[in-house]
Amino acid sequence: MSHPAPDPRRWRALAVCLVAGFMTLLDVSIVNVALPSIERGLHAPTSDLQWVVSGYALAFGLALVPSGRIGDATGRRRMFVAGVVVFGIGSLLCGLATGSAVLVAARLLQGVGGGMLNPQVSGLIQELFRGAERGRAFGMLGATIGLSTAVGPVTGGLIISAVGPDTGWRWVFFVNLPVVVAAVVLAMRWLPAATARERRREDLDPLGTVLLGAGVLALLLPLVETGHGQSGGRSVPAWWAAVGAVFLVAFVLWERAYARRGRTPLVDLRLFGLPGYSSGAAVALVYFSAFTGIFFVLTIFFQRALHYSALLAGLAVTPFALGSAVTSFVGGRLVGRFGRSLVTVGLALVVAGLVGAAVVLDHARTDTGWYLAGPLLLAGLGSGMVISPNVTLTLAEVPVEQAGTAGGVLQTGQRIGTAAGIALVGTVFFTLVSDGSPASAASRALLVATGLAVLALVASAADLLARRRSESPDSGGRTAPAPRSAQAEG
Repeated sequence: MSHPAPDPRRWRALAVCLVAGFMTLLDVSIVNVALPSIERGLHAPTSDLQWVVSGYALAFGLALVPSGRIGDATGRRRMFVAGVVVFGIGSLLCGLATGSAVLVAARLLQGVGGGMLNPQVSGLIQELFRGAERGRAFGMLGATIGLSTAVGPVTGGLIISAVGPDTGWRWVFFVNLPVVVAAVVLAMRWLPAATARERRREDLDPLGTVLLGAGVLALLLPLVETGHGQSGGRSVPAWWAAVGAVFLVAFVLWERAYARRGRTPLVDLRLFGLPGYSSGAAVALVYFSAFTGIFFVLTIFFQRALHYSALLAGLAVTPFALGSAVTSFVGGRLVGRFGRSLVTVGLALVVAGLVGAAVVLDHARTDTGWYLAGPLLLAGLGSGMVISPNVTLTLAEVPVEQAGTAGGVLQTGQRIGTAAGIALVGTVFFTLVSDGSPASAASRALLVATGLAVLALVASAADLLARRRSESPDSGGRTAPAPRSAQAEG
């Protein structure tokens, strides 16, 4: 079957998407090193500082699935541009904030903008690329995710060092504005507009949106507060997570009933029956709980125990980022050949690197940051073989018209995993550091992250074995379905 010629602007469109996505993901971690300056400049209480960080993550996670659905139905370029504009307005208000309450509100707006535009990125990759090109595009997306997470502290430290601690924190937000303007202009020029045939008039399932939002909010709120090691007087009871689980169960039941009535649900639950989607989403959720906890613990350890500056603490974790960036590009090219095996090997390398880092923390007495470079590089090399190949495999069978929704669900799981991992790893670290040496506490916290990475490894290996069984001659001659991109090109 013939297929339309690929859009000649696709690589330029991808560049715009990746730059905007990098900007929003960078803001997850760049603000951490600016918190002391914000505290002095705005006389902010600890509780507000916590919300400067966690409010962004909450709003980001809440906006993902509804925004992916709207982008699928009304046009991804339109939703992408709207998300960039909202993020830009939030960034401007953050930089101009005259009080901590205003800053928190602006960070919430920033998070909504980030959640609006990010599902469109994976949706546009599904729409614009096919076959091996799609793997390379997702490889570049994976490198973007890995780099943005790791270089946030370095970037924030550089800005504050250059401008000064009094106003440097404002420029952590102002630096986004030129990128926002360029992204809007170039998106309108290079991103494809939805045709009249592609725009679908669908109801947006308002009750499903409310149930999902309430579930994600109640699940994330106690996690993001616990993860920073201090409640600041606003501790959210742990039982909120159970309430969130109830809302999510109600959401699933409602979506099934809604679909039986012939309506279009917010999330088509048949997505989870597609080959590779459920297993890939599970790997992503568990891996992100391990992946982000690493940076959280180590940056605190370097600054509090080794008295590194914010900039030096950021630089100390860059071996992980560099390794991840390299193998993300390579992994995107190899995933079509090696499939789930590539992800499984990558997870094994992450586990080995984290165990090595924990051993270094237990035994190194001086220059700990230098000795950690090797294990962190190994873990980073493995991480690059996990993130982008797993996204490619998870979304391979998703119809293009549902790509934004599927990407939003996948990223929501990643945000939940991030919050849960930081909460768990952070709690272990803060509990042990008060009773013993910071190095020992960091080592034990890294072992907890290692355990989470092992769970992701087990999930990936189980999926790999299931795929091989379905493809073996003993299974009655059945073979796994080819990815949609391959079907389309056939």
